[in-house]
Amino acid sequence: MAVSDIGQLAYEPDGNTRCTVGSARPWYTPRRMKDPATQTGTFILGIDTSCDDTGVGVVELAANGQVHVRANRVWSQTVHAQYGGVMPELASREHVERIDSVMGQALAEAGLNVTDLGAVAATSGPGLVGALLVGLMYGKGVAQALDVPFYAAHHLEGHIFAAATEAELRAPYLALVVSGGHTHLFDVPQDGEYVLVGATRDDAAGEAFDKIARLAGLGYPGGPAISEAALLGNPDAVAFKEPLQGQKGFDFSFSGLKTAALLAHKAGARPEDLAAGFERAAVRTLVRTTVRAAQACGRQTVVVSGGVAANRALREAFAQTGLRVVFPGKGLNTDNGAMIALAGAAAIAAGRPPGTLGESATAYAPLATPPAPP
Repeated sequence: MAVSDIGQLAYEPDGNTRCTVGSARPWYTPRRMKDPATQTGTFILGIDTSCDDTGVGVVELAANGQVHVRANRVWSQTVHAQYGGVMPELASREHVERIDSVMGQALAEAGLNVTDLGAVAATSGPGLVGALLVGLMYGKGVAQALDVPFYAAHHLEGHIFAAATEAELRAPYLALVVSGGHTHLFDVPQDGEYVLVGATRDDAAGEAFDKIARLAGLGYPGGPAISEAALLGNPDAVAFKEPLQGQKGFDFSFSGLKTAALLAHKAGARPEDLAAGFERAAVRTLVRTTVRAAQACGRQTVVVSGGVAANRALREAFAQTGLRVVFPGKGLNTDNGAMIALAGAAAIAAGRPPGTLGESATAYAPLATPPAPP
């Protein structure tokens, strides 16, 4: 057991704990060790360090299967702003420095001691491997020290389950995960089964927001910057052509919008007009493609999650589609630990066996296999 000072606890035969060294963790108070056979897994710890946010959350899984977010704490790294994008090595180091304090904040918000936890879930992929390893190993250490089940969670599944706090998610439904690193469209014919319907052919939507915001000098992260600047701009001032309008499938593409923004910027376009025109084109392609996919798959419910799901224009556009569209609650759109705890709660409720401490971090981890060509 080698995580923080928890790993330096010794367990007496009668189940009591004694601390062999002075604990430097303010959130840890030695208590009598629970008998693993009697643990219900009510309180689930979730950890996500897949990119540049250190997220720790706690979810309560009730006896009736209902889930409640008890805590959700996120440390968003600011060191990357000067680079206009995430520097992987710096992200890993920041996670190491911050994860203990974020863990303490989450437990304090939940009103729990670490020994009250019944299970631990941590993101194993996809993401930046160095960053993933921080949260994954930390979560394994906590689970091992407490002798509770450990679940290696898929980052994209976590984003999907983030919407479970706002409405009951029961298959079938369509799920659009749209963030800085992902733009994927899944059909979910039954719980736990994901069929990839469409995905970006180049940049993720959030990545395009970041790059165009940097080009226009609007700051980082680009999502909120573009959204605010767009309110002051004229969307008709710059000609942005909606991508892939004639496609038969359900893919996305944002490279053409980046090129159009670059050319307009060189021609002297106002940053606010760039923001307004790009946002409208990006929102249209996301909404129209998703609506076509919902019609093709026969789905009335669509889950929209990920950092870009917080975009005001995107939410307003989806509200006009006539579909039942479910967005995550406040604080659950961007990367966070609570969504990983929710994924862990879903696994427990479904009776899935826990993972092992041999689970490894994976940069590329498809949630679903693309459908076979006709």
